[in-house]
Amino acid sequence: MPADKNPVFRKAVIPWYNSTTAYIIVVLFMLLVFLFAAAGLAVARENASYHGFIWVPAVLLAMSVAIIATTTIRLIKRYTQKPNR
Repeated sequence: MPADKNPVFRKAVIPWYNSTTAYIIVVLFMLLVFLFAAAGLAVARENASYHGFIWVPAVLLAMSVAIIATTTIRLIKRYTQKPNR
């Protein structure tokens, strides 16, 4: 008789990058990137010679906000979904 390929007693292995701890670390690092980009925007607005490069911190700010939002949504879904039993 062949062995059961999907036994009931085996837990599913969750990759490290799909863990709650990894998501929290990503959000914290993206908050640091957000602050760095906000400081870059402030400097670029104050200094007239940097007005042509204001798009760099603006893109960095937008990307960090998008990553924070998607990761936070994933964390919220993880805590609000019912566990599969």
